Amino acid sequence: MGTTLRRGRMWGILTAILCFSIIISACGIKSAGQTTAGSEAGKTQTTAPANNQEENKDDKVKDLKGKRIALVMELNTGTFSQQYAEGVKEEVERFGGELTVFVAERDKSKMATYVNMAVNQKFDGILTDHGTPEALTKGIKKAQENNIPVVAFDALLDIPGVTVLEQGDEKMAELTLEQLAADAGGKGNIVKIWVAGFAPMERRQTAYAAFQQKYPEIKEIAAFGAASSSTALDTQAKMEAILKQYPNKGDITAVWAAWDEFAKGASRAIKQAGRDEIKVYGIDMSDEDLQMLQDPTSPWIATAAVDPKDIGRVQARYLYQKLYGEKTEDRVVLEPIFVQRDDLPKDKQVSTNELGQYVQGWSGSKQGEKEWMKLYKYK
Repeated sequence: MGTTLRRGRMWGILTAILCFSIIISACGIKSAGQTTAGSEAGKTQTTAPANNQEENKDDKVKDLKGKRIALVMELNTGTFSQQYAEGVKEEVERFGGELTVFVAERDKSKMATYVNMAVNQKFDGILTDHGTPEALTKGIKKAQENNIPVVAFDALLDIPGVTVLEQGDEKMAELTLEQLAADAGGKGNIVKIWVAGFAPMERRQTAYAAFQQKYPEIKEIAAFGAASSSTALDTQAKMEAILKQYPNKGDITAVWAAWDEFAKGASRAIKQAGRDEIKVYGIDMSDEDLQMLQDPTSPWIATAAVDPKDIGRVQARYLYQKLYGEKTEDRVVLEPIFVQRDDLPKDKQVSTNELGQYVQGWSGSKQGEKEWMKLYKYK
């Protein structure tokens, strides 16, 4: 009888365990480490990579600090170039990097040498300012072979993987030329100051050629221009000679200057000659340019430009995108802003840092900014 009772109890326990197991299976409960088919397996597989991606992302952000960046400039003439370089430096420092600037002083072969030097010295990234394909291509391809990212500004480059920034040069020329035509009533005699051999100048010339077709009654009576270590002074001397060649009021309606250094030189010559009937329309903007634009006695009355500091900042951002491991577009066009004297205050002098208060869209560009960059603060 005792044996029978023990057997009955054992069968009862086994039956209870079996029922409990069936209930557990029906509810879909699994123990740690167990995998199941369907949605639960999918969740397990997608969660781990997401966490790994987040960890890798944090590692990349940390790795950006301490990068050595080379800026290779064809020239560093005038306040525009200086403010551009300041913008690059500001952004590189924001990311905790170290900037070294190489200036080729318009020597194309020296510029090529500097790019090669940056590669040989194992800089982490290279920025270029102006230059020609002949001067830059070989060194840039060598940089790519060494996994050194490159971002160029104002160069006619077409190298896959190299991001090239430009200012929207045709648009800048159109903005100033259309204002000139409107102020002149669609007719008159003008002087063009321009120089070949630079990517932005070639694009601006394209717009100028279209302007000539559109306004046949606006005649070009003189054209000159050269880039040198003293561009503004050389332009001033040449403009003085042209004023003597056309001494009467009405001989010259306006001057179109395709570079701010040209506009500065021409404006000084016109002002000193007392030819206040001649107006100057320029391209580019710096603090020095803005002072002349605000001066009611200056013939320079309008310009189109991108904040030079913004150009430097945006260029550096695209380089750091590459250093972060992101793919960037090969061509980036910066949107220019039209600035004329009538937009500016008459009771105080303003700087380019304050210009955005009076001209919508000036400075503070967020182009090239990424969400992860918010981790880096400006000094």
